[in-house]
Amino acid sequence: MIDPGAIPVAAVSWAGAVRIIRSLHPPVDLFEDIADPADWPLLISAEQKTNPRLMESVGNLDLVPPARRVSGPGASILMAPFTHASPDRPSRFTDGRFGVLYAGKRFETALFETIHHHARFMARTAEEPGWTSQFREILLDVAAPLHDIRGGDVGYADILDPDRHAAAQALGAALRRSGSDGVVYPSARHSGGECVGLFYPDGAAHAVQGRHLDYHWDGSRVDFYRDRGAGKVYRID
Repeated sequence: MIDPGAIPVAAVSWAGAVRIIRSLHPPVDLFEDIADPADWPLLISAEQKTNPRLMESVGNLDLVPPARRVSGPGASILMAPFTHASPDRPSRFTDGRFGVLYAGKRFETALFETIHHHARFMARTAEEPGWTSQFREILLDVAAPLHDIRGGDVGYADILDPDRHAAAQALGAALRRSGSDGVVYPSARHSGGECVGLFYPDGAAHAVQGRHLDYHWDGSRVDFYRDRGAGKVYRID
């Protein structure tokens, strides 16, 4: 495995980075309305007495160190990838035991990343062709010192393998243990695109709702997406 200390760190500052998520996830009032994260544990304990389903929406708050938690408008979007981390949902830089927030520098990058994973799910479950799950575009600002593997170093090949994530997961775990805030890396799904994988929610801010999107599954791939607000359909080549 690559020595984490040998990877350069870049000060990444992206205004209007894009994350695309499933629309079925509602905001969590606790994160949005209560300004001081230090108050959350006590409030959760009190609320659970009358609302036993609270933890389904909040997730496991212990997975985020108190000093790295965020609150206020848009905080649900930033906290959710971390409080709902699970070994059942591994990704490129984590085996699921800790959360990672992924975002693309541009909309096209986030789009191609998400349609790839959506198509894999649709193929595995042998879904019929048609318009499928609804998604939300999230705009956010990224500002964090991130370990930078964009340089084309041949030693990064295993880390950036488009289909195998074992090496990237091992690196992600090692970087996080060493105190890293996350990774900036080239997209495996969109040529020339760049992505970040943040290890803590405070690496991003100002998360706001963008467009509502639908993806069309033709039985073998996602071939169109629809901007529901504008009523426009776009072909994906």
